[in-house]
Amino acid sequence: MPQVFVPREIADGETRVACTPETAKRYVKEGLEVVVESGAGKHAHFTDQHYQDAGAKVVSAAEAEAAWGATDIVLRVSPITPDEAAKLKEGSLLIGLLSPHKNLDSIRILRDRKVNAIAMELIPRISRAQSMDALSSQASIAGYKAVLMAATHLDKYFPLLMTAAGTIQPAKIVIMGAGVAGLQAIATGRRLGAVVEVSDIRPAVKEQVESLGGRFIDFPMDESGEGEGGYARELTPEQLKAQQEAVRKKVVAADVVITTALVPGRPAPKLITKDMVEEMREGAVIVDLAVEQGGNCELSRSGETVTEYGVTIIGHPNMATATPADASLLYSRNIQALILNMLSEGEVVLDLEDEITNDALLTHNGEARHGSTAEALHA
Repeated sequence: MPQVFVPREIADGETRVACTPETAKRYVKEGLEVVVESGAGKHAHFTDQHYQDAGAKVVSAAEAEAAWGATDIVLRVSPITPDEAAKLKEGSLLIGLLSPHKNLDSIRILRDRKVNAIAMELIPRISRAQSMDALSSQASIAGYKAVLMAATHLDKYFPLLMTAAGTIQPAKIVIMGAGVAGLQAIATGRRLGAVVEVSDIRPAVKEQVESLGGRFIDFPMDESGEGEGGYARELTPEQLKAQQEAVRKKVVAADVVITTALVPGRPAPKLITKDMVEEMREGAVIVDLAVEQGGNCELSRSGETVTEYGVTIIGHPNMATATPADASLLYSRNIQALILNMLSEGEVVLDLEDEITNDALLTHNGEARHGSTAEALHA
């Protein structure tokens, strides 16, 4: 009977858990043994008793140390540390958001110890894998929470209000990037009554933006900014400057700016410059959801909320952790869908003929399979 181990997350600020009592119950039903380190679900408000009621075995921190080297499958949220990687046995399977380009030391150890590692961020964007798409599930939560956080810090109402003392004009929000996080931010901002304008280098998303009640900001480009897998591609310096100029007036006039622009494997593009912030009104708010990749705003700082020129700039590095219960629920279901896809007669089978498994496998049988990660390790 394969054993699934769910350790406590140790990364600073990480509140999610990779397996909830709901998914633990399903694993047990499928014939897997589930071992959970005591307190693993604490920050998401899943107690040890919840896991025991679901059929999982809860172990102490001391017992968890032994579980690292004895288990068949380890489920994680945040990237594994080198010390943790060194505990895993040969042939075991690690599943998590592994951020390989930032954690090469850990990936090197996983490769050398012949640990099979699946990076959830490498799940291909195909229809069959939608239920496994952890990036989308967590980005949706981030977009929602970013708007609420902005509303909390803003010095005015979001909606249009007609009162006995006169009319209050609605807040103006500019969202940069209409991916999953951006689209959820549009929907949330509109529900709260704000006027929402959206900038994106992919003309194809205009219809989606407008269907949610947002106004699309057009700007001239000779070619589409859409890259592989539907993500935005990296712009040339000339194209980036053109985008900044097109949205500058909108940003300067905005009450709230939410930036979500990311290019896979690259630093986040700088869309909001220092002088743009300086021109914004005092009391305005910027929420930089790309801050962990360097930020879309020149003045944002990862893990900090700062005030520059009277503008509040929120640099939460992992916004999904601010809603740990539902973030864990969705993420654990993403992993469950992946495991069920690989499960055959009670055993997890790594079928390299399956596009999902093939694309998501970061390390396998002593080699790094992901192209850019393999190149970085070699370098």
